[in-house]
Amino acid sequence: MRVLLFGATGMVGRGVLRECLLDDRVTAVLAVGRSSTGVSHPKLRELPHGDLLDLTPVEGELGEYDACFFCLGVSAVGMAEQDYRRITYGFTLSVGETLARLSPRSAFVYVSGAGTNARGRAMWARVKGETENALLALPLEAYMFRPGFIQPMHGVRSRTRLYQAAYVVTRPLFPVLRRLVGGGVTTTEQIGRAMIAVAERGAGKRVLGPADINAL
Repeated sequence: MRVLLFGATGMVGRGVLRECLLDDRVTAVLAVGRSSTGVSHPKLRELPHGDLLDLTPVEGELGEYDACFFCLGVSAVGMAEQDYRRITYGFTLSVGETLARLSPRSAFVYVSGAGTNARGRAMWARVKGETENALLALPLEAYMFRPGFIQPMHGVRSRTRLYQAAYVVTRPLFPVLRRLVGGGVTTTEQIGRAMIAVAERGAGKRVLGPADINAL
């Protein structure tokens, strides 16, 4: 399969990129974003583009892909709702609507988060919930991934300093966390593998939590 990848320089995106490059089912990856991944691989091509609200200049490069893995996101900490919505909802729907027109019925996997709820009290949960609902209404095979605690694997790091510090502290406790919360914990490796599985054969439901991701 041919895969479009957004957010390849983030923690989840780097993990997903690694799994795509390792998996024989994926024949080509086009990583779209402002920054280079710094990765060189025969299957990988990078398309520099900074404004995801306007994909017109690169639209001709985005057609005929089997799946889109949308891993781009920001922390809501300290952000005004308008700014957070512009990135979380605006960027995502710009890509989703474009692909629905170019490659209808292709798979679109969106990384959301546990606790997402369009009617929730937390701002981030509402915005992500509205984003999920809008994606599910498009003529795409859209799947919402809602991971809980994500353990970075294989040298992958978070670009958010606070999160990276937390991962460093909790890394030795990961086996304990797995026993305590079970399916609430997943890894960047499992997320990447699950995305490929969903793109290849679908899933029994469109909204998948940590246990569903791990089962895939």
